[in-house]
Amino acid sequence: MDNILTAFLSNKLIVTLLLALTSMMLKFTLVKLVRRRAKSKGEDRRDLVNNIKNFLNFVLIVLLLSIWAGELQKFALSIAAFAVAIVLATREFIQCVIGFFYLVSTRPFRIGDWIQVGEFVGEVSETDWIKSTLLEVDLRTYEYTGKTLFIPNNKLITSPIKNLNFLRRYATHHFKISRDCSINPFEFIDQLKEKAAQYCADFYEVAARYNQMIERRLDVKIAGPEPHISISTSDLGDTNIEFVIFCPTEKAIEIEQQLTKDFMQLWFAEKHKTQSGLPAQ
Repeated sequence: MDNILTAFLSNKLIVTLLLALTSMMLKFTLVKLVRRRAKSKGEDRRDLVNNIKNFLNFVLIVLLLSIWAGELQKFALSIAAFAVAIVLATREFIQCVIGFFYLVSTRPFRIGDWIQVGEFVGEVSETDWIKSTLLEVDLRTYEYTGKTLFIPNNKLITSPIKNLNFLRRYATHHFKISRDCSINPFEFIDQLKEKAAQYCADFYEVAARYNQMIERRLDVKIAGPEPHISISTSDLGDTNIEFVIFCPTEKAIEIEQQLTKDFMQLWFAEKHKTQSGLPAQ
């Protein structure tokens, strides 16, 4: 019996299969336990789940390399003449692995953060040795588009990474309304400012604290929490009214629509007075 067991364990292929199966079962069990506990406590533990997967994959690779070291050494010696060609053929893969080590060592973001890599924006849902998976986010509406982005890890080295995580709660929302120059918007700009302040009154204190926290963390001055409205002209002579609102992300579009509605009402009311010859108030 001992001889059979020894022969069984000496078969590297069988040991490899057992290690792979054990790793998969352990990974499945741990991930299931973490997710169940996180769900019961209402916590976001995707970062821990991702780390467990990557750690077990790393351990499995190390064990497999130790088992097959002799064969790999003989194989490497036999293909020494083709080493350069192999490196050139797999350089993208090698760069992705290096990008993963860069990600782990510098930690520019975590699972659940909103980031921008080049022109791609999304919430980080998973990372592995080859790629980072993002759930695409539209910065215009601050909503998920339903698309999944797979970013090769080598892009993390060659492209700038912007951590937009603070946008998940509060955003400095910019939008602009353009009209012709037939009406002077300074006639009702104060009313617009009052409307903007009214829409931001419910969350003003929380926004002020969040604004100060972001400024301390980034060590820069950002707009807010008071709403700002400025007026300028375009190259074609049209009037541009620009709004800057520091508000909860989920309320940004709602406030934009309310202020757009107020502006249109005030603009058409002022135009009606101008056309009817009534004195401006």
